[in-house]
Amino acid sequence: MTGEAGTISIWYFAGWLLAIYGALITGWGLYELVSPPERTVVLAHLHAPIWWGALMLAAGVIYIYVFRPSRARRKGEDS
Repeated sequence: MTGEAGTISIWYFAGWLLAIYGALITGWGLYELVSPPERTVVLAHLHAPIWWGALMLAAGVIYIYVFRPSRARRKGEDS
């Protein structure tokens, strides 16, 4: 799952990208909540950037936790 000992999984970096993009999108959604744009879209009341940004942030944190390099080293030391 994490590869050979001494390597870092690509999913670890994918987790960081998801977390960063999720934080940015959530931040933008919260900004739109505080100061709504002049022209809003039809489903603006659902606040999609907040939900999708939070989902991406949560997925990124999970990926970072599951595929972190220290966990791979511990697994390699046990076997």
